[in-house]
Amino acid sequence: MSKQRDYVLRTIEERGVKFVRLWFTDIAGNLKSVALSPTEVESAFSEGIGFDGSAIEGATRAYESDIIAIPDASTFQMLPWRGDMEPTARMFCNLFTPNGEPAVSDPRQVLKRQLDKAAQKGFTFYAHPEIEFYLLQHTADGTPVPVDKAGYFDNVPGGVSHDFRRASVSMLEDLGIAVEFSHHEGGPGQNEIDLRYADALTMADSVMTLRTVVKEVAIAQGIRATFMPKPFSAAPGSGMHTHFSLFEGDENAFFDPAAKYQLSVTARRFTAGILHHAREIAAVTNQYVNSYKRLWGGDEAPSYVSWGHLNQSALVRVPMYKPGKGGSARIEYRGLDAAANPYLAYAVLLAAGLRGIEDEYELPPEAEENVWAMSHNERRAMGFDPLPGSLDEALHVMQKSDLVAETLGEQAFSNFIRDKQRETAEYRRQITPWELEQNLDRL
Repeated sequence: MSKQRDYVLRTIEERGVKFVRLWFTDIAGNLKSVALSPTEVESAFSEGIGFDGSAIEGATRAYESDIIAIPDASTFQMLPWRGDMEPTARMFCNLFTPNGEPAVSDPRQVLKRQLDKAAQKGFTFYAHPEIEFYLLQHTADGTPVPVDKAGYFDNVPGGVSHDFRRASVSMLEDLGIAVEFSHHEGGPGQNEIDLRYADALTMADSVMTLRTVVKEVAIAQGIRATFMPKPFSAAPGSGMHTHFSLFEGDENAFFDPAAKYQLSVTARRFTAGILHHAREIAAVTNQYVNSYKRLWGGDEAPSYVSWGHLNQSALVRVPMYKPGKGGSARIEYRGLDAAANPYLAYAVLLAAGLRGIEDEYELPPEAEENVWAMSHNERRAMGFDPLPGSLDEALHVMQKSDLVAETLGEQAFSNFIRDKQRETAEYRRQITPWELEQNLDRL
């Protein structure tokens, strides 16, 4: 760590950095930032930066409000969108109490605690997300509309989306974030950027950085980007399908060349754990009222707790495997939406998978057919329970979950639920345009 800190301090001096932004998130995953003068960075490493945690959603309780942010030197990167005229860098922070204890409601610390538990069992947790979002422009009356009418993998020479992806990918690579693919998605104006797999903490930081990059590039190009799960009722929602695997040293613990789909016993039990607890963790993986309009709005979003090989309708999909290539063995969780807090989402998914390994859960029957096309009785007979139909229902299920409470910790658990209950209460009070259109003159 001392070498990393020395590198940061040396780079700040050599590059003439004017500002260093310290980043962290609140309980919902909203990015927070404080700018430091370069002369303050060395003391920030040793002493941290104090602030009022009670002013940050879910960070702490009002009567113990002091929080210390200590930058993680390994996350230092120059921000390419600030330009050479005003060189600016950023680092992610871990949050602590004044007595040096990790802040229990810091989402990054929540994930680190779970990763430590995995490490004690000899595992490293890897993630590879496919992040979808919409690019919008505004009509004369201010209505947001997609920037194009293109579809899945469409090539639009000279189009807004094409230029946008090129600029975004270049900027991400300048930040040291490896991009595997980028393309137009199925909805008009919808795009996807897939990040190359990395350990879960690095990836959660990368997801937060990608969201910032996408919005910065959009602003620079005179458009707007949104990771809202379901911005248009007649178009596909935006998910964050994520591939997961566990490694034991250099060996993929999910790989067994002799097993069906080359999935080891560890992989099958991990998958069984995720399925068993899927309803309990839904409020974290799909944390907004709007999230459930994606899950239950069709367009290939998973609605039922099931798994399958190459089955797009399943909640957990086993991708095409490469015979003999152990490193590629993985599962894909399709329930995450693009607006999820990646720290908390990865933490509860890992916890569910590890519980499956610890308690030797049995993997339920595979979904070999289209789950959406099955009748209610067929799904029930196969044990394909529905995911919660609303954030209200998801919170009700989550409140009874020992696994989620243990993973988040008592304070983060209660803060998260309180924050989301406030959102559902506000939503219930709204009168929507649909209600007015359907009822104002008729009733």
